[in-house]
Amino acid sequence: MTFLWRICFSTLLASTLQAATVRGRVHLENSRESSVTKRQDFSGVVLWLTPAEGQESASAPRVSSATMVQKNKTFSPHILAVEVGARVAFPNYDPIFHNAFSSYDGRVFDLGLYPPGTTRSVKFDRSGIVRVFCNIHSSMSAVIVVVANPWFATTAAGGAFEISGVPDGEYTLQVFHERATATTLNALMRKLTIRGSDVDLGPVRISEAGYLPLPHKNKYGAEYGPENENIPAYPATRK
Repeated sequence: MTFLWRICFSTLLASTLQAATVRGRVHLENSRESSVTKRQDFSGVVLWLTPAEGQESASAPRVSSATMVQKNKTFSPHILAVEVGARVAFPNYDPIFHNAFSSYDGRVFDLGLYPPGTTRSVKFDRSGIVRVFCNIHSSMSAVIVVVANPWFATTAAGGAFEISGVPDGEYTLQVFHERATATTLNALMRKLTIRGSDVDLGPVRISEAGYLPLPHKNKYGAEYGPENENIPAYPATRK
């Protein structure tokens, strides 16, 4: 073992030992969603840590690729969190065509019309909230939360989350929930100090009061027409 290698190994080991886990449990309140009121499903909330300004955040990307499936006219998962630089695949598992697109600032893209059994992908090269739709099926929607660092988590059905491998430093906790207003989410931001030990945030209560679902338009900025609802996988053969 060379002297330089020992130094590098010791530095890496010290960094690993100092890394902490930030955990907690989200509870959704004032909801009108049956999945929340009847089944207590608190999944799909994304929480992430942003280092204080001027603080180094050097770290290898956690995941360089992810998948959002199109099946039964549904994007799955409905909420997906990735790090900047990740490439997301959108495979089509339905027997009909799909056309995933986004016209939001987080990442504007249009994958075009493509048939069953094929896939197309997008690289997300900057942070932001990306709302995804299908140009054919107005009922299809999803959200991709693109964050600048690898310290993020998405809640499970019970609301629990863990952000692991967090180095010592000062951070801001940020939260995204699809059915919460911007004012509510801004109020949930808080400063955290990590000093070699785990942090338990306890319950993180998110109110859905004031949330109003907004209709969206197709990629051309026009209303969806009924003729767009089902484009068969293959055109009918003329007789």
